[in-house]
Amino acid sequence: MSAHLPVLQVLIPLLAAPFCVVLRHRDIAWAISLITSLVCFAISLMILDQVLTQGVISYFMGGWPAPWGIEFRIDVVNAYVLVIVSAIGAIVSLYGRHSINKEIPRNQIYLFYTAYLLCLTGLLGMTATGDAFNLFVFLEISSLSTYALISLGKNRRALTASYQYLIMGTLGATFYVIGLGLLYMMTGTLNIVDLHNKLADVDGSLRTFQAALAFLTVGLSLKLALFPLHLWLPNAYTYAPSTVTAFLASTATKVAVYVMLRVFFTIFGVDLFEETGVPNIIMILAICGMFVASTVAIFQENLKRMLAYSSVAQIGYIMLGISFLSVTGVSAGIVHLFNHAIMKCALFLALGCVMYRVGSVKLSDMHGIAKKMPWTMGAFVVGGLSLIGVPLTVGFVSKWYLINAAMEADMMPVAALILLSSLLALVYVWRVIEVAYFRAPKTESNIKEAPLSMLIPLWIMAGASIYFGIDTDMTLGVAELAAEMLVGGTP
Repeated sequence: MSAHLPVLQVLIPLLAAPFCVVLRHRDIAWAISLITSLVCFAISLMILDQVLTQGVISYFMGGWPAPWGIEFRIDVVNAYVLVIVSAIGAIVSLYGRHSINKEIPRNQIYLFYTAYLLCLTGLLGMTATGDAFNLFVFLEISSLSTYALISLGKNRRALTASYQYLIMGTLGATFYVIGLGLLYMMTGTLNIVDLHNKLADVDGSLRTFQAALAFLTVGLSLKLALFPLHLWLPNAYTYAPSTVTAFLASTATKVAVYVMLRVFFTIFGVDLFEETGVPNIIMILAICGMFVASTVAIFQENLKRMLAYSSVAQIGYIMLGISFLSVTGVSAGIVHLFNHAIMKCALFLALGCVMYRVGSVKLSDMHGIAKKMPWTMGAFVVGGLSLIGVPLTVGFVSKWYLINAAMEADMMPVAALILLSSLLALVYVWRVIEVAYFRAPKTESNIKEAPLSMLIPLWIMAGASIYFGIDTDMTLGVAELAAEMLVGGTP
């Protein structure tokens, strides 16, 4: 059975999704979703252990060896991402029952769980596959289900947000396929490792290389919401159901970053990637995103929109680390991919608790709420401190490594910008703390703490934000192994 773990990771949620439609019962659908997510998380942990002890895992679909058949190829990089995605999926499934029952019409709840499991399938498939076109197929599975999940929001603007994301997502997928087509034209293969090997033997096609890299970079930048291609993200996160927002913010953009890593380092390789000048462009866009998105976040009244712009800024930190093209920089980017998933999941889950009790996440409706919901707002403060980068939180670890990477590259101004951008996070996090803790409630209300079934998953993520900020052996250790493999050119 252990030999089939890579395909079971994807196959189990894919087969579980139709049962939610057939049974059409919200509680049974939730149970199926929770069990499936927990099984996927357990499998991902076993896969990571296998990779760390035995090396790269190759699974050939139907027994057809690569490059003729579709390969699931799992190394340290994607084993790490599989754990992130499946862990968030398990936490969100455990958390979401009450929130989903309140925010989504009863007759659509089973459809939510169906779309959620399909989205999980797509994200895990994108991460596990070793075939570039198969990756596109899983990308479309996750994207189509994501559009449906966003559209289930109570506000009618959720439909507009979903449609906007559909347009932007379709453009991104189209750019990806065009770039992949150019690579196939040069090499005659779609297997990622085979693409890397054959690109090294292709002579005199620099313009085609550059065009392929440009299309792939733009397409994936749309998917991961790199500034200024982030316009779909604020509305999508704001108007989607709270559980959906927490799941997407913690997983979807992270998997897109992983795919970008594969394109840059596994397919093209560090040398060819550096020759094109793309890393310099990414560095500039990442720094702009860090400042512009954080500044816009300061002026938001809706806290989901505030955290959405914060996510754009945090994606800037991840891409900044990757743009250094050093082991330290890529390690910083990969570890922040993990850390941001934890902290942002905690923050959005906290807002989901507020939405459940208050019915709003507007700042004006949260005066003195910390007195009514101390555990919820305590978890929000922990996540906010991580966003700022306070010591003993995961955010500090990421920013410390980013600053080290900048100093290692002799880029002191960039290191200063990283510190300065953190002050912007302090401003918008403090706005929430000031209103929640130091303002008197506008009116007397019967608001009380969120249910225990929502608080436990919330505090698991808040606790993880502190635990992995203190004990970095696992997160940094795996991130450094992954960075050494990518930057060292190991396919």
